Amino acid sequence: MGFDAVVVGAGPNGLAAAIELARNGWSVCLFEAARTIGGGARSAELTLPGVSHDVCAAVFPLGAASPFFKSLPLDKYGVEWLAPPVALAHPFDDGPAALLEQSMERTCETIGGDSRAWARLFTPFVNRADQLLPEILSPLHLPRNPLLAARFSMKALQSATGLADRHFSGRYARGLFAGMAGHSNMRLDKSPTAAFGLLLTIAGHSVGWPLVKGGAQKLTDALGTYFQSLGGQIVTGTRISSLKQLPAARAVICDVAPRHLMTLAGDGLPSSYQRQLQRFQHGCGVFKVDWALRQPIPWKDPQCRRAGTLHLGGSLEEIASGEAIVSNGGHPEHPFVILAQQSVVDETRAPEGTHTVWAYCHVPNGSTVDMTDRIAAQVERFAPGFRDCIIGEHRMPPARLEAYNANYIGGDISGGLQNIGQIIGRPALRRIPYSTPLRNLYICSSSTPPGGGVHGMCGYYAARAVLKRFSV
Repeated sequence: MGFDAVVVGAGPNGLAAAIELARNGWSVCLFEAARTIGGGARSAELTLPGVSHDVCAAVFPLGAASPFFKSLPLDKYGVEWLAPPVALAHPFDDGPAALLEQSMERTCETIGGDSRAWARLFTPFVNRADQLLPEILSPLHLPRNPLLAARFSMKALQSATGLADRHFSGRYARGLFAGMAGHSNMRLDKSPTAAFGLLLTIAGHSVGWPLVKGGAQKLTDALGTYFQSLGGQIVTGTRISSLKQLPAARAVICDVAPRHLMTLAGDGLPSSYQRQLQRFQHGCGVFKVDWALRQPIPWKDPQCRRAGTLHLGGSLEEIASGEAIVSNGGHPEHPFVILAQQSVVDETRAPEGTHTVWAYCHVPNGSTVDMTDRIAAQVERFAPGFRDCIIGEHRMPPARLEAYNANYIGGDISGGLQNIGQIIGRPALRRIPYSTPLRNLYICSSSTPPGGGVHGMCGYYAARAVLKRFSV
């Protein structure tokens, strides 16, 4: 049996590509190696029965901002976005936490003397977020709003530490921005780490940092069900190791890492293109811990109890130092920790009286060092008594993350290093980055523009490239 298109890999981008093709009238079959679709957006009972944890992605600022997701009737398929009272909290060793809220005014109240500088930097972008965010979540192109794009780019192409030094003088704003930029998984003194800090802050002020009620799997299930409503077929539990295994199709789109694309294609790809893929770099890995708790985390600052996400690392200088150690192949004693406490706003995650916590830190790619105690110590630093609350624990070092999702090479959850070179030529330097030298073969993973994050835009743009190619 043949199809118009076959998609390999049912992560958010594979699902997005399949949906975009199907809603344009193509017959599509989607293959997934795991028994459950979702890739980086799945949920499971990792610690105790009845306690649902997000296996990878947990908080979705880019999902809520995604132009593709906004075009889908996800609410009709069970997706309910939950906005925590505070999008993000950044505690310090003494004094109150800095808070990111959708309200610019309330955020500025928590960052002291830098409040005017914060508003001056972000307000022009937040006021036009509906125009700016789609530009950012796109491959390189001529912008529809060139002045807005140029203004953003001038800031985004800086290092995070450089931008902070130019705009902020106090520890609250500097620390808050450093935590945002820390999602880049790079040294904060390197370009373009400022872009990550800007993007996530703008998203926080415009759409918030929401969670999905019931867990990330609810988003995946909605995408899968909607795809099937369009006539699409899903085959799970089937690992594709060669393109020869696939049914006949006009186009094949692969939600895979570049090295896996070479494996699938065998000797079919020209050596020049293979050399480009071989040069593709993966970034630092992640060590992740999930906890089930008998009570909420006892944060020193009560405002932290209202936040869905927390950045634990203190000052800009401490965060930058820790990320530099990781980039140089080391393991900081006090790592920068990104933590989500989903049950703050979602009572469905755990039985009454218990709570879920999701946390990770960056480590060198392929690291085998157990960071559990160091992550827990960072939580305890800002929430004395935290360890006494733990009733269940689950660890995911880089090797386990890669076993869970083959795209997470060495624990890299971002789909590859996101430096300037790989933003321009991701995964290879081509006019259409999703295409390959083989006429009918495309790639749509987060190793393609616009990169990592659960937003589906890599898959959407890959599908648009296919539709354009085969409309001729």
